[in-house]
Amino acid sequence: MNWTLSAFADEAAPSCEAQIAGLQRAGLSRIDIRSIEGHNISTLPLDIAGEVKKKLDDAGITVQMLGSPIGKIDIGDDVASDITKLRHIGSLAPILGCNAVRIFSYYNKAGVSHIEWMAKSLFRLETLRDEAKAMGLVLYHENERHIFGDLGADVLQIAELRDDNFKLIFDFDNYNQSGEDVWATWLKLADQTDSFHLKDSTTDNMHVPAGLGNGKIPEILADAVKRGWSGPVAVEPHLTHSGAVAATGPSGAVNEAYSAMPHAESFHIAVEASKAALAEAGADWK
Repeated sequence: MNWTLSAFADEAAPSCEAQIAGLQRAGLSRIDIRSIEGHNISTLPLDIAGEVKKKLDDAGITVQMLGSPIGKIDIGDDVASDITKLRHIGSLAPILGCNAVRIFSYYNKAGVSHIEWMAKSLFRLETLRDEAKAMGLVLYHENERHIFGDLGADVLQIAELRDDNFKLIFDFDNYNQSGEDVWATWLKLADQTDSFHLKDSTTDNMHVPAGLGNGKIPEILADAVKRGWSGPVAVEPHLTHSGAVAATGPSGAVNEAYSAMPHAESFHIAVEASKAALAEAGADWK
């Protein structure tokens, strides 16, 4: 099996140097870039991307995935904004040495019928998939609260788009906060899951380190090992409402036990808990 472990290091700090320090302290050699040096990945200037890549190379860190915000707009909004972001990321990919891109589906602010919401979301996702294919990018759809694809039954519809350049992320916390039975959702989606986000929360939607919440992380990881699963795994802590987390939108209840900590410290706790959950499940990662 080939499990690779990365982290959203912008939850440790905003600068490249500090993100590298957080990763190295935790013993990780991969990063998911969502924001760095004051820029979201979808707007990161090419020259700064080159500087970031050199610093990462010097530290022996590779980019596992580009954590874009693509999607996460309304089905009534112009999809051109997403295409613009995707094309910019297409320009960043060869600089950063990574063609894997996290995306989302779409909101339904007008409250149109579920069938219409599904049809419009799937059309947009298919459009992004085809655009990405032309650029050699691989899209990874993340389940997110309140968008089409927050529930396992709808992700099964999105799974119809899966191919070599369109894959699915299983985010434990987002399913829990959407009211899903996370174990039952895993059983629906095990054969369609291509990546994990290690993020956990309690029944009252408070974020906690991986394995300490209602996301069934230990059980699901152990089952994934038994099934021979392999793929990229990323720690997405959300233990504090840092600038990086706030930029992603509403994010559950504040955990007072971690909110007063330096972000680098809560990030480290999150990574160590995730590593422990992986070890308990018998998952070998690199």
